[in-house]
Amino acid sequence: MAYLLGIDIGTSGTKTVLFTETGETVASALSEYPLYQPKNGWAEQEPLDWWNAVCETCKKVLAGIHPGEVKGVGLSGQMHGLVMLDKEDRVIRPSIIWCDQRTEAECVQITQTVGAKRLIEITANPALTGFTASKILWVQNHEPWNYEKAVKIMLPKDYIRYMLTGEFATEVSDASGMQLLDVPNRCWSDEILSKLNIDKSLLPKVYESQEISGKVSASASLLTGLAAGTPVVGGGGDQAAGAVGNGIVREGIVSCTLGSSGVVFASTDRVQIDPQGRVHTFCHAIPNTWHVMGVTQGAGLSLKWFRDNFCTEEKAVADRMHTDPYILMDKMAAALPVGSEGLLWLPYLMGERTPHLDPNCRGVFFGLSAIHTKAHLTRAVMEGVAFSQTDCIEIIREMGISVQEVRASGGGSKSPLWRQMLADCFNSEICAISSSEGPALGAAILAGAGTGIYAGVAEGCDIAVKKKDSLAPDAANVKIYAGYYDLYRKLYPALKESFNTLAGLLK
Repeated sequence: MAYLLGIDIGTSGTKTVLFTETGETVASALSEYPLYQPKNGWAEQEPLDWWNAVCETCKKVLAGIHPGEVKGVGLSGQMHGLVMLDKEDRVIRPSIIWCDQRTEAECVQITQTVGAKRLIEITANPALTGFTASKILWVQNHEPWNYEKAVKIMLPKDYIRYMLTGEFATEVSDASGMQLLDVPNRCWSDEILSKLNIDKSLLPKVYESQEISGKVSASASLLTGLAAGTPVVGGGGDQAAGAVGNGIVREGIVSCTLGSSGVVFASTDRVQIDPQGRVHTFCHAIPNTWHVMGVTQGAGLSLKWFRDNFCTEEKAVADRMHTDPYILMDKMAAALPVGSEGLLWLPYLMGERTPHLDPNCRGVFFGLSAIHTKAHLTRAVMEGVAFSQTDCIEIIREMGISVQEVRASGGGSKSPLWRQMLADCFNSEICAISSSEGPALGAAILAGAGTGIYAGVAEGCDIAVKKKDSLAPDAANVKIYAGYYDLYRKLYPALKESFNTLAGLLK
């Protein structure tokens, strides 16, 4: 038997999944770790937590499997995180991760140094607080002693690659989110690096996503249970890998992924850039293709925040019932009418990317009255995320990118209620995929393409990705949500200056 292994280094935990060649899950394991917020708007994690989680989950899924039967390993991971190593290969400081918002001043610095128009021409995106380049400049500006120690700069999944193989490498999809890559030409931009005073030697070699980038070392073999010499391919940023796991490798098929963040993702055969920078254009995990994606910073994160802070009772009941507290929250929300009886949620807990590009905006319940209960707030959070994802898909449609089919994935997509909200807000049928493993499956497909099990990534998707049930929009709900969505879109402009004032008060 031949197997493929997908490792997804997420924000809340690392998930490692063993697959057959046809995409069936053989074994899956998850290991969680903390997120640290030393200041308001900051977000950090310890890279060694990721590595320990990889070692733990690999051993679990490989139990009872002969290591030599694993033909390839694919890596996926949270994008944009800054990992810095010194000359002894020690982590210099905690990783500043994707949702960190401290780098507003550095984004201004990048824009002024490179030029707004030129920056978008090269990197396909405006300077954003979430991207890695601004994090590098923040360390230059605020922790120069740490920057001076750095001999390697990499992304979260590429740190795991380094620990697995000893190879200092990345690939085009994840590297696109560093804002140091020439996205149209799929290579590091010497112009950007020179203007930002970043030595190119600090950065890893760039591969295409399905290319073999290294092999499991003897030392990593002892810690993970993988056979020494097992090929490790480039892999992909979590969104690109998740898109492969959903079969988003051809134009017209779009994915909506509800993880900690929420992403609407469309594949394209040519570089397409929103001149306003409201959505991101990155290299896709398939050679000579790109993707456009809109991002909600606090999608599943919003519901998790609400669960952890206000649903203690539901968590306790779920524990006694041996079920998931989200299932109980779903039931509460489903009992209420569309629109949560006039309650709206702005899901800006960590600032927002699409469409506002604003690190200062924050979460808001709007319309709260004495009739509203915990159930109303739960449903409003889910609907607010759906409205934010609607912002994303509307911009993609506006750019002329075909949206013929929407596929739902991520932890949030397990909720039929949330999928129905998306169908109603998008006014489009939403279908689910038989595998819920998303990025891990995509990473495994890339490994299969790189090791010759599949002729290419598209063939791997045709073999391993299978559609299942679909939900059609409800015409009555579509009409109701359209009114609430119009109101939702007016709230951010009305509050923008207040968000800025609040940010000033917190400094």
